[in-house]
Amino acid sequence: MNSCLVALAILFLVRVEEMAEACSCSPAHPQQAFCNSDVVIMAKVVGMQEVDGGNDVYGNTIKRIRYDVKQIKMFKGPTQDIDAIYTAPSSAVCGVTLDTNGNKEYLITGKMEAGMMHVTLCDFIEKWETLSAMQKKSLIQRYETSCDCRITRCTSIPCMISSPAECLWTDWVMEKTVNGEQAKHYACIKRNDDSCAWYRGSVPPRKDFLDIEDP
Repeated sequence: MNSCLVALAILFLVRVEEMAEACSCSPAHPQQAFCNSDVVIMAKVVGMQEVDGGNDVYGNTIKRIRYDVKQIKMFKGPTQDIDAIYTAPSSAVCGVTLDTNGNKEYLITGKMEAGMMHVTLCDFIEKWETLSAMQKKSLIQRYETSCDCRITRCTSIPCMISSPAECLWTDWVMEKTVNGEQAKHYACIKRNDDSCAWYRGSVPPRKDFLDIEDP
């Protein structure tokens, strides 16, 4: 009996580990999330329903969550408004949970697949009210015009860049969060010589650039 319980416990732990590993992605700076996305919108979520998402290789029906949204503004994406976004049914497979009462405004980044917007936990999805003034301003033009710049995340000291077109993102090692000063208040901007550097402000005078070596 005890051996059966031990076997079940081991099986349960293996299953939990598999589910935990099923959704894995590296955090991205908001600018990088913007540049890597097909669609970036500000929207309210006004409804939710479970829908069929086709079949897997074994013929089993794949379930998806459809969130009905009211688009407020599109920062990047197709010409037509987005009225729905799709995600997996649970966080174990990268599904996103959103408030559906229509009272909260979200910034949502995602991918277009077969004419539909899909989101996962790996996308940058934040309540609009929590975004900094710099992040909101950067959505209009600043992020997009510097997508040629690469943001390299520093996970442990020492860390360095390999190209002048990179910015070193040190929020994690400096503040133990990926939502630190650089994420909230800085953009990695391309300069006239094609190098990139952190910048904070509305108009990019040279003195407002932050040296890459000292983020």
